[in-house]
Amino acid sequence: MSKTTPPMQETDRLFAQAQPRSDFRFDASVARVFPDMIRRSVPGYTTIIPMIEVITDQYVQPGSHCYDLGCSLGASTLAMRHGIRHDDCQLIGVDNSAAMIERCEHYVALDDHPLPVTLKCEDILTTELTNASVTTLNFTLQFVTPDQRLPLLTRIADATRPGGALILSEKIRFDCQEEQDSQTRLHHEFKRANGYSDLEISQKRSALEQVLIPETLEEHRQRLLKAGFDQVMLWYQCFNFVSMLATKSPE
Repeated sequence: MSKTTPPMQETDRLFAQAQPRSDFRFDASVARVFPDMIRRSVPGYTTIIPMIEVITDQYVQPGSHCYDLGCSLGASTLAMRHGIRHDDCQLIGVDNSAAMIERCEHYVALDDHPLPVTLKCEDILTTELTNASVTTLNFTLQFVTPDQRLPLLTRIADATRPGGALILSEKIRFDCQEEQDSQTRLHHEFKRANGYSDLEISQKRSALEQVLIPETLEEHRQRLLKAGFDQVMLWYQCFNFVSMLATKSPE
């Protein structure tokens, strides 16, 4: 497959047949179905991606770095790319899945924007972060173990210029059990409306429960402030999926 040929995208049927329980992994099988999986699984995803372009346009600074941490196939990377209006910026996508990075390279090559994109198959916990004006963690932090989340966000905040921003999208949980149950039920109905069976919903939930660890909106807000950001606001919510904007004050 050449980089001018779109990668084959398959329909997500990974959990359609009964199978032994195992933890979810971002391997080659997930990479092949990922666009279909995330569109049908994450309420509001098709709104969040284009809004990342809008937010990037508002906060990007000339001569800075922009990061997409946990870039997967590059949807948010390309949204950031189209929001960057300075040709002296560097856009860097980072993911620890070689299968994701390989496919992401094809999508970047097919995109018509002239800004170069650097893709790194690295751990976001240790990848170099410097001179950042916009960083995106789009449904990525939830897969980082809770004890490593503050150190990661502190590194991002330390690397962010005054006036810069972090876009953080996450699945969240709720303190109120009644609200938690209602939001979970609505999320499952969203999946059913997109063609997932009860077996698929159940098996994927089981695969994710030890890997994707959600937190409350207030836990995210307080951690972002502790990490070194000056303001945190919720800019999007659909059921139990949200996106936040954390900013550093201009000098």
